[in-house]
This record gives sequence, structure tokens and C-alpha cells, in this order.
Amino acid sequence: MIRWLLLLLFTQNFLFALQTSDKLFECTEIFKERKSELLVELERIDEQKQSLQALKTATEELLKQKEQKLSLQEEQVNKKLAEITQKEASVKKMLARNKKILEEVKSTKMSKIAQTFAKMKPASAANILSDMETNEAAAILQSLKPKIVGKILTKMNAKKASELTLLLSK
Repeated sequence: MIRWLLLLLFTQNFLFALQTSDKLFECTEIFKERKSELLVELERIDEQKQSLQALKTATEELLKQKEQKLSLQEEQVNKKLAEITQKEASVKKMLARNKKILEEVKSTKMSKIAQTFAKMKPASAANILSDMETNEAAAILQSLKPKIVGKILTKMNAKKASELTLLLSK
């Protein structure tokens, strides 16, 4: 009976060992399949990584080119701005010079007109100034000596003389 019992135990252990061996074999097969799947997935990930790296490199290169182009354009804009600023300063100087010359010409012109009216008889000067625009006549009278202005205004129409007097008083 001990033999039978031993034999039974041995057989049971043997069957158990066979079942365990089968399960181990199945696990090994599953691991092999999973390993091949993981290798395929790893290759796919590696390809994506390489693609991403290539895209990153291309993007960085494009960004560098755009930055260089932008830098060049900024430099050109700054040059143009400097030129414009220089030309603007030159134009302002020219305008100031022209304004000064124009004032001198006007002053000389007014001086000659004043001399002409100072030499005229008061009645003749009054007739001429009466026919002129009020602002222009006032400018001419302002350049004359007060004594001469008084003589001319007395020979003028009273209404025109009062308008000119108001403009001279301002």
C-alpha cells in the first residue's frame, strides 16, 4: 500500500509537473509573442522619433532663415529710417532758411513800399490805400511813421479810416 501511495503521489506530482511545464511553455510562448509585438512597437516609436527629429531640424533651420531674413529687413528699415530722418532735418533747415529769406524779402518789399508812400502826397496815398484790402493797407500804414499815417488817415473816407485805425491798434 505504501507503494501504491507512493506511486499515486509520484504520478500526481508528475502530472502536476507536466501541467506546470505546459503552463510554463504557454507563458514562454505568450512572452515571445509579446516580445515581438513590443519590438515592432519599439521600431515604430523609433521611426516616429527619427521623423520628429528630422522635423525639428527642418523647423529650426527654417526659423534660422526667417530670423536672418527678418534681421536683414530690420537693418534695411533702419537704414531707410536714418536716411529719412537726415532728409527731414535737411528739409527743416531749408524751410527755416527759406522762411528767413522770405521774411527778408517781405521786409525789403514793405520798406520800399513804405518809402514810396512816405514820399507821396497824403491825398494820393489815401486814395490808393482806400482801394486796397483793409489788411494790406494796415500793413503798409504800420510801416510808416505816425505823423505820415495821421496825414493819410485824415484824407481818407471816415469808415475806411476807422477800420484801418482799429487794425493798427491791435
